[in-house]
Amino acid sequence: MFSLVVPIYNEDKLIDVLMSRTIAAIESFTKDYEVIFVDDGSTDQSLLKILRWREKNKKIKLLSLSRNFGHQAAYTAGLEYCRGDIVAMMDGDLQDPPELLGEMYRKITKEDFDIVSGKKTGRKGKSNRNLYSILFHLVFRHIGDLKDMENYGNYSMMKRIAVNALLSMKEKVRYLPGLRTFVGFKHGDVEFVRDDRFSGKSKMNLRKLFRLGADAIFSFSRFPIRMCLILGTLGTLVFMGAGIYVLISKANGTAISGWSSTLLSIYFLGSVQLVFLGIMGEYIFRNYKESQNRPVYFVRKFYDDNPEK
Repeated sequence: MFSLVVPIYNEDKLIDVLMSRTIAAIESFTKDYEVIFVDDGSTDQSLLKILRWREKNKKIKLLSLSRNFGHQAAYTAGLEYCRGDIVAMMDGDLQDPPELLGEMYRKITKEDFDIVSGKKTGRKGKSNRNLYSILFHLVFRHIGDLKDMENYGNYSMMKRIAVNALLSMKEKVRYLPGLRTFVGFKHGDVEFVRDDRFSGKSKMNLRKLFRLGADAIFSFSRFPIRMCLILGTLGTLVFMGAGIYVLISKANGTAISGWSSTLLSIYFLGSVQLVFLGIMGEYIFRNYKESQNRPVYFVRKFYDDNPEK
């Protein structure tokens, strides 16, 4: 059985096109499937439109969350409720072309890959988001502990063994592309140019993109904490050099009165300590979120004729 998980948040303007293209793409390679749309607290007509399509096709299922929990939480919910032996994840804004699912399925079944990810070779349209994505992958490539995941997003397909491994990791701050790479297994990819958004405005604003990037870096890189050590070491060397300069200046009688005590101690050491506190605060906050052990999501209702959960 094949399962497709698609998170939806206020996408009523493109539901019909999304449904038509997605169902046609899936039925081109299998008739045994389910499509689980995860309504992540939509406030428009998305839920009602999906239910209308479900009346025509019972293989379409709807998992309605109690509120908006975020993209990664919605994916996690869909993965935990799906029943397929092969499971795919796809964004619901049509930037991930559904027609690529057939090639992913072929690689999974014919070439014996456990995971096949969509690898973005470019993006249609012009937006600041494209620049931010390029910068993030450029930075993460050099500082991340996980390699070979550049230009991979959520769009992917996995065998059940890989899905179970992914779901066994219970951290609350989740970055699924990183977790998917971390589990290992035999990994392939399908290259594609990401489409421009079909309709409406992107739900991933600059703040959310920055938070997602921070989750990836703090979860899969030791660079931030190493940066504290590097800055501390450099700060000590600079402070020692400045101290020597101050002593020489005092001996020569050229030192500026008050400069050594005020400028060196406040501006330099104060700024370094603030950087340290900020980075340590990010780690402490993430540990706090984990220690709370709150569920990643709550389900309002699962629209399925034969639910197992």
